[in-house]
Amino acid sequence: MEDSIAVCTVSVAAVVLAAGASRRLGRPKQKVVLGTETLLQRAVRVAQQAGLGPVLVILRDGCSLDESLSGCQTVVNPRAEEGIASSIRCGVEQARAQGVEGAVLMSCDQIALRPEHLRRLCAQADRVTGSGYDGKIGIPAYFPALSFEALLRLRGDRGARYLLSDAAFVTEEALRIDVDTEADLDHARAWLKAEEA
Repeated sequence: MEDSIAVCTVSVAAVVLAAGASRRLGRPKQKVVLGTETLLQRAVRVAQQAGLGPVLVILRDGCSLDESLSGCQTVVNPRAEEGIASSIRCGVEQARAQGVEGAVLMSCDQIALRPEHLRRLCAQADRVTGSGYDGKIGIPAYFPALSFEALLRLRGDRGARYLLSDAAFVTEEALRIDVDTEADLDHARAWLKAEEA
C-alpha cells in the first residue's frame, strides 16, 4: 500500500547508520565527498531539512565525526563488527531515551534522498512505513515507538527489512542509487551532475 501524505506531525528521530566498514569501497564511505559535501554531511542535512530530530549519527569506535557537522549527536557503536543490527539497536536505544514518538532509519549513502520523502514516511504516526524501490521495501523507513522493541531484538548483519515485508511504503525508485563500490560512486556522481544540470 502506497501513501502520498507529505506532513510529519510527530517527534521523530533520524537514525543515520554510518558505522559500516565500507569493505567493498575500501575507504569510509561516510567521508566520501560528493559535490560539495560528504555523504554523511548530505544525509544529516536532508534529515534536518525534513524536520527530524534528534539526528543521531551511529559511528564505529575510533571513527570521528566531521567537525563541519552540526545539530546532530554522535552515538558510538562498540559492537559494529556484529553488523547493521547492532547499529540499529544503538540508535533506537538512544532515540527511545530521548522520548521520541518514532524514528526513521536511514543510511548515509542514498544520495537521491530528499526531505520530502522523509516527511512522507512519518506522516502516519502509528504506522511502520518503508521506502519502495527495486521491487522491495527498504530504508529509509519510519518506525513508531511501539516498534522499538522489535528493532532492539535484531541481531547480526540482518537489518530491519523483514519488519518491512508487508509494511506501507512510499515509492521512490531513485533510492536504489547507493554507494558500495567505486563504480557506484561514479554512477552517483553522474546522477548528481545530471540533477544539477
